[in-house]
Amino acid sequence: MSAIRESIEISRSPEDVFDYVTDPTRLPEWQDSALSARPLDGAPVHVGSKVVVTRRMGRRRFPMTMEVTELDRPRSWHIQGVGGPVRGDVRGTIEPLDGGRRSRVTLDLDFEGHGIGKVIAPLVVKPYARKEMPRNEEKLKHLLEN
Repeated sequence: MSAIRESIEISRSPEDVFDYVTDPTRLPEWQDSALSARPLDGAPVHVGSKVVVTRRMGRRRFPMTMEVTELDRPRSWHIQGVGGPVRGDVRGTIEPLDGGRRSRVTLDLDFEGHGIGKVIAPLVVKPYARKEMPRNEEKLKHLLEN
């Protein structure tokens, strides 16, 4: 499956944007389908951290475990799903603009299906995510600029 890619410019420094988007407890604030997110170890997020994210799609709730595989403040991060029929793969990059006063955030999202997930991912999950991502980025921009 090809990745979904969305970019948006935000009038905040790359450091501010990075700290916000990589804080899993903030996910429900800017992602429509995220109901909750909590680190499993309770420590600050680091490479190897696992986070349980509960998402809503339609009337269903789906808990999923994600693992942080890369954190390069304030430039990039990578989070991958571990276990379950549909596993998300999220890569984020932040480019400084205007001498670091603004940022361009790019999110790449892809899914890997296992078992029934091979059917669900392309037919249900990916179209839902493709529709939601631009709204999420607009919400992120609004929250960080206001």
